[in-house]
Amino acid sequence: MANLEEGASAPEFTLPRDGGGTVSLAQFRGKSVVLFFYPKDDTSGCTAESIAFTALAGDFAAAGAVVIGMSPDSVKKHDKFAKKYDLSVILAADEAKAVLNAYGVWVEKSMYGRKYMGVERTTVLIDANGIVRRVWEKVKVPGHAEEVLAAAKNLAESGGK
Repeated sequence: MANLEEGASAPEFTLPRDGGGTVSLAQFRGKSVVLFFYPKDDTSGCTAESIAFTALAGDFAAAGAVVIGMSPDSVKKHDKFAKKYDLSVILAADEAKAVLNAYGVWVEKSMYGRKYMGVERTTVLIDANGIVRRVWEKVKVPGHAEEVLAAAKNLAESGGK
């Protein structure tokens, strides 16, 4: 993920989102944004991660942070996923993979010797001015949402620095 460094400007985006309409980074200027990239709706790790972020949504809001999940799934799949698990986080659909590529998370992966392209589970904390403050690569789901929340709280307490 060479193209996404802490202290750099986060790539802007506007994408369709669950429930209709669009979501963009620019609409949240003045708040910090937690952007979590995940491979696929309704798979075990992605479901656990989305549920964990949803469970802490009130705490993120209290820390002045908006949580957005992003995958290459369609809005229709996101709507079904959000309804099935009662998710409250925003789910952005990047079917063209333009944003996934801009953030460097659409990568070659390997499973059982077979190479394929997919999303590297990654979370990015972006401050109120659109600057990347923290990047978690190759995320392990258990405890991750809590770790990101702690970083978002620290960011809020430090005045966004």
